[in-house]
Amino acid sequence: MSRAERLLSLLQLLRRHRRPVSGAALAAELGISLRTLYRDIASLQAQGAAIDGAPGFGYVLQPGFVLPPLMFTTDEIEALVLGSRWVTDRAADPRLGEAARQALAKIAAVLPPEARCLLDGSTLMVGPAADDPPPGEPSAGDAGMPMLRTAMRAEHKLALRYRDAQGRETARTVWPIALGFFDRARVLVAWCELRDGLRHFRTDRIVALEPTGERYPRRRPVLLREWREAEGIAGA
Repeated sequence: MSRAERLLSLLQLLRRHRRPVSGAALAAELGISLRTLYRDIASLQAQGAAIDGAPGFGYVLQPGFVLPPLMFTTDEIEALVLGSRWVTDRAADPRLGEAARQALAKIAAVLPPEARCLLDGSTLMVGPAADDPPPGEPSAGDAGMPMLRTAMRAEHKLALRYRDAQGRETARTVWPIALGFFDRARVLVAWCELRDGLRHFRTDRIVALEPTGERYPRRRPVLLREWREAEGIAGA
């Protein structure tokens, strides 16, 4: 059994136990020494697995995001690298860019050596966008990308002031449901209370943005499905 397979087996074993299980029991079931088990648990914890416990007390896997050892095809690895580079270079969101770099590092940590070489040596690059606008101060919307993502996850309303292409400014309360990333703009898809319907807002035209802390009355997946149907997007 390879180390990657052993780490995956350890995660699967911990998932089956809702209460702490001793290191000796885990090592016996995996057919490894206690020393190897402690080293493997430390490796999984370093990669983000929420494993609580210590030698002599037992271990339990807490709910949360964990990254098990995975096997990817060459195309999958190149897609991951290209997507991560695009987010890092084009998302105009430093926190999201750093998250992309960290995610790729975690994936690299659990890949076998030959697959890691494919990841490190990927020749797919993100080139400069055509006709980039001159640099300037970020808008409230672009600077508030983390706030937009947080509001979408929580299904919370946002209060914003928006300036359209003709320079007209309006105050709106919106229910954010999706963000589109394009070379020259980021677009917020939201239900607009002012227009009583789904609308698109370029984030660089958002003049001011504030969370309301108020949950919107409909579920985001339902609104997202309605938007996809209205736009004729596959997978609606």
